[in-house]
Amino acid sequence: MRKVYLLGLLFLSISSFSQNKQILYNFTSVPQSLMSNPGADVKYKYYFGVPLLSGISANIGSSGFSAYDLFANDGVDFNTKLQNVVLSTSRNDKIALNEQIELFTGGFQVGNWESKGYVSFGMYQEFDFWSYLPQDLATLALYGNKDYIGKVFNLGDLSIKSELLSVLHIGFHKNIKENLIIGGRAKLYSSAFNARSTNNSGYIYTIPSTTTVYEQVIYSDLQLNTSGISKYLEKGYQGNIGSDMQKKALFGGDMGLGFDLGFTYYPEKNIQVTASVIDVGFIKHSKDVETFTYKGSYKYEGINPKFDGNANPKNVFEEFQAAIPRDTLYAGYTTLRPVKFNASYQYSFNDSRGGDCNCSGEESEYKNAVGGQLFMMTTPRAPIVALTGYYRRNVLQNLQMKATYTVDTFSYTNIGLGLSGNLGKFNLYFLADNLLEYRDLAKANSLSFQFGFNFIFKESDD
Repeated sequence: MRKVYLLGLLFLSISSFSQNKQILYNFTSVPQSLMSNPGADVKYKYYFGVPLLSGISANIGSSGFSAYDLFANDGVDFNTKLQNVVLSTSRNDKIALNEQIELFTGGFQVGNWESKGYVSFGMYQEFDFWSYLPQDLATLALYGNKDYIGKVFNLGDLSIKSELLSVLHIGFHKNIKENLIIGGRAKLYSSAFNARSTNNSGYIYTIPSTTTVYEQVIYSDLQLNTSGISKYLEKGYQGNIGSDMQKKALFGGDMGLGFDLGFTYYPEKNIQVTASVIDVGFIKHSKDVETFTYKGSYKYEGINPKFDGNANPKNVFEEFQAAIPRDTLYAGYTTLRPVKFNASYQYSFNDSRGGDCNCSGEESEYKNAVGGQLFMMTTPRAPIVALTGYYRRNVLQNLQMKATYTVDTFSYTNIGLGLSGNLGKFNLYFLADNLLEYRDLAKANSLSFQFGFNFIFKESDD
């Protein structure tokens, strides 16, 4: 039961792709835009978020299939649906989940705006899950090798990682020139648990034999790294998994360092160029570490063996275990954070001020803006890429809107909308992606949302 609870905690306690926040990016009426670009052009005197409610986001994506493909109430047997999904997907299809909750956040002006410096800080908790679909392994498990004589099943299809961590951060940005802002952010990571199996290789194939019925060859080089998990699976464990995880997430886990960099540049008063690189960092895992390896090779000639541990001729199972043993290592290991890159170009128009621009590019002075954004993120294989076109408008003096259209690996029809409004000094915002998919959530390949509450004090506020 404890194992079931642990798995539930990993996937549900922090319920919920990774981490393209294209609506939030450069939407500077929301203070959290500084988290996607520490060089964002924000103009607040100071701000602070409502603890635990200033930034809550969840993102889920699945390329190749949706929940409807597996669980539709259409009279088709689940096993048949599962087989159809396996046959229709490839090893490059993926499942991704990401969640963030801000514990606290704030920022303040340094000196006056002539010095043009700004400090921001905070802490957030994040959960990541990423897995490529192990297409060859799923095919072998569902169908066996009877109809696949001669096919080489790739064990390297197995690629999966998951982590729960907290991040304490502090950032600073400064106007280097009248039209150029550069910013950076330092991060301290604390990993409550980590599990990853990404650099695997090996194969299984069966061919007709000239001396016996079949010749089956297995070569395995598989490895699973874990930290912060093993003690919860021990029979003698009497603690509370939930509270233990919370304590470790608050700097009781494995530690690491990272940084963000970004800038905003105005080549013209109504043209803006931005870029940022986020989460360049590492975590050193040394606490409660276990690494499981399955390395070796095995060759069998005869009728296909069953590796189930039951009695069989010539002790095939024992021979298999000896040839490809499971070893457990306790040495520490280091993981790199998934690095995100953003870049955007924006053209603003309808200057509501009616006067000359100070060329600082305060985008709120323009009623409208159109632009494009590029997002890239590292993954265990090739980087993922997303392209976004957007339109931003100041609907009212205290209400801003941003609409986006994004093409990525999960969807070609991703329409998003963000709203940010101020009631006095109180700011609330809501951002949601894939709005067309809300007509039938079961058929959605990706969904994301973000909302939060802040208090914002501008230079003109008393």
